[in-house]
Amino acid sequence: MSDSLSPGARALCDAMAAAFPGPGDVTALRAAAVGGRSAGPEVASVRDGEADGVPVRVYDPAPGSTDRPLVVFFHGGGWVMCGLGTHDATCRSLAAGSGAVVVSAGYRLAPEHPWPAATDDALTVLLWARAQAAALGCDPGRVVVAGDSSGGNLATVTALRAPELVAGQLLVYPPLDAAAAMGTATATGTAAETETETTATATATATATATATAVAVAVATGSAAAYGEGHFHTAAHMAWYWEQYGGDPAHPHVSPLRAPGLSGLPRTLLVLADCDPLRDEGLAYARRLGAAGVDCAVHLYPGVFHGFLGLPLPAGRTALAAAAAWLRSTG
Repeated sequence: MSDSLSPGARALCDAMAAAFPGPGDVTALRAAAVGGRSAGPEVASVRDGEADGVPVRVYDPAPGSTDRPLVVFFHGGGWVMCGLGTHDATCRSLAAGSGAVVVSAGYRLAPEHPWPAATDDALTVLLWARAQAAALGCDPGRVVVAGDSSGGNLATVTALRAPELVAGQLLVYPPLDAAAAMGTATATGTAAETETETTATATATATATATATAVAVAVATGSAAAYGEGHFHTAAHMAWYWEQYGGDPAHPHVSPLRAPGLSGLPRTLLVLADCDPLRDEGLAYARRLGAAGVDCAVHLYPGVFHGFLGLPLPAGRTALAAAAAWLRSTG
């Protein structure tokens, strides 16, 4: 059978996989994650600071402008590695391409700081950025949460926690279901059910949870099985990342695909790689968003693997440009 990856993507995938450690050694993974990053475009102003104790890097492509979008970006890395430096080029590209100010969040990493540390830091940065919007020359009504991989999960969760504060969510190949990845797709219930509910609300919540669980079970048999090995990001890595991250796999702030309700969320762009174990989680979330009446678009790129955004591949450049255009239109 022919390879699903394009020739260029296959060569790059194999080279990256050969240099990347298997799951289990946090130190080795973090060391591998900092190498081989290309430089991004020039941005007029780039400065480091703190958002109520959380390190941030602020990218401003046109100081002195007003009413621009404001992007709060969460980097990927399985919640255990990467940081402001590893995703500098991506943030530069988004800022330069969209005209938006980008605030990149240096959230706390697992396993030293398990869930909910990263989600709490993400919300802290969103609140800080929104309060600073006018001073940054941005429209507080045009705030977007964004992230790739585990950062896409954090963006998703942040939008679930504070939908009234965001105008959009840019989600790049996010992991959305811990239970399926860790082999516990039959988990039921959510922490939302612990609150006092009326019988009608409890019934609706149970129905939505059952639907989300059924979707997750279907996801586990699709792209995760097809691309769980041989495509750089492996199913074994993903399961290990989830284990380090912690939290209840059924909690919607861990596994957003299992959230009981998605209505009221902002417009969404999902950027997915076709040859990615996480592809079907993203597609399933898009279907649920659409069914809930959310304006949701999916950009699915064939022939590429998890992590392609920003890599020296035509699809990576195209995806960044399309995401930047989407950001310009938000608000």
